[in-house]
Amino acid sequence: MTVTAVIVAGGSGERFGSQGGKQLAMLAGRPVLAWSVAAFEASDLVGAIVVVAHPERVAEYGEAARSGKLSAVVGGGKTRQLSVAAGLAAASEDSDVIAVHDGARPLVTSATIDGAVRALQGRPDIAGVVVGHPQFDTVKRVGDDDEVLETVDRRDLWIAQTPQVFRASGLLDAYRRAEEEGLAGTDDASLVERAGGKVMMLSGPRENIKVTVPEDLVVAEAVLQARMRGPAR
Repeated sequence: MTVTAVIVAGGSGERFGSQGGKQLAMLAGRPVLAWSVAAFEASDLVGAIVVVAHPERVAEYGEAARSGKLSAVVGGGKTRQLSVAAGLAAASEDSDVIAVHDGARPLVTSATIDGAVRALQGRPDIAGVVVGHPQFDTVKRVGDDDEVLETVDRRDLWIAQTPQVFRASGLLDAYRRAEEEGLAGTDDASLVERAGGKVMMLSGPRENIKVTVPEDLVVAEAVLQARMRGPAR
């Protein structure tokens, strides 16, 4: 089985407010993107890595993403969906499984990646596996005037993260259909679901956060420092 990782780092990072965007921000001595790539490089199940970069920063992102498994660095599109499509186009046609990951999630581990791939392998009836965790906080639906309209029942709600791992044929078909029908999904799994594929959730660490604003680097740095120190004695 050939597993290819598509790591999406093509956003402009406007909310982050730093030149080069969040993927090139330094975190514990390395760019954020480098931590994400390193986790996939350490996975025994992943054979190749495709990085999707901001089209004007392909060389910089390629330098940050150095890896023996790196097969391509390509420019992304105006939306995340278009960027993933660019990554899929650059993936080997021999890929059986595609793992899509946000380059701005530097705390992902190879254990989480391998767990998602193995979960997909163990369920021939499903098209994909999404790493995430149950919604623990209270969720409220709010109107335009900031008035609370409803407190949502959270019992069946999960927070979706990445990686999201799919059988390559199903993911490619879902993206083809989305392009033909002009559909936009909030994540890759939503497109596979619309195409009729069954997707399961896999519980993963809550610390697998996405770096969106500078304050998130403080949290990520603390987690990485704790990992480096090892388990408490």
